[in-house]
Amino acid sequence: MKLVGLSDVSKVFASGVQALGGASLDIAAGEFLSVLGPSGCGKSTLLRLIAGLSEPSSGMIEWPQGRPDIGFVFQEPTLMPWTTALGNVALPLTLRGEAKSEREARAAEALAGVGLKGFEKSYPRELSGGMKMRVSIARALVTAPKLLLMDEPFAALDEITRRKLNTDLLDLWQRTPFTAIFVTHSVFESVFLSQRIAVMSARPGRVRSELAIPAPYPRTEAFGTSAEYAALCRLASAQLSEAMAA
Repeated sequence: MKLVGLSDVSKVFASGVQALGGASLDIAAGEFLSVLGPSGCGKSTLLRLIAGLSEPSSGMIEWPQGRPDIGFVFQEPTLMPWTTALGNVALPLTLRGEAKSEREARAAEALAGVGLKGFEKSYPRELSGGMKMRVSIARALVTAPKLLLMDEPFAALDEITRRKLNTDLLDLWQRTPFTAIFVTHSVFESVFLSQRIAVMSARPGRVRSELAIPAPYPRTEAFGTSAEYAALCRLASAQLSEAMAA
């Protein structure tokens, strides 16, 4: 069942820069989709349009079943430094006016879900980069959104932390029913995470090709070192090269 469809979507900013030029893409409910492309190709713009944070200059974004609740994880954790991990995660519930006991219970549950049980009272300055990103993910999921948008959330992290968070994100996606759209410029990350990859051309961006990743879940470290994974990475890399040259 289609959750959202983009038809010939373009975006031109007030500066005259055209970020997207006729992008079309359908996303199915419950899918894990990665959007892969070079820096500056409009991936983040595409995500912000889906989130409703910006409007397309032309084209259509359709929600056949109605727009769902949406969670957004940005490139930086964007945590409030003056409050605890629990307070940061509870913020969306606070803004909704939910009772303190209810929002703290749900925030604690969300933190436990991303592996941060016991860190509820920690402040952002006391957390590592990976832990801050976990808090950001917990905050995005605390409202139980049906769609989670992630804009290169692990790009600034070291490789070991990034791999761990990739695995934990997939575990979370399998436990919790949501659709994931994950923006990345990493071929390896997109193949490891996704059921399908949308490959974007250079700016003005559009979806140049799509690649299905048929490997079953759960995807473990063994998959990440397998011949199947290497072959899929080569395919994705070739499609990305073609898109960039187009």
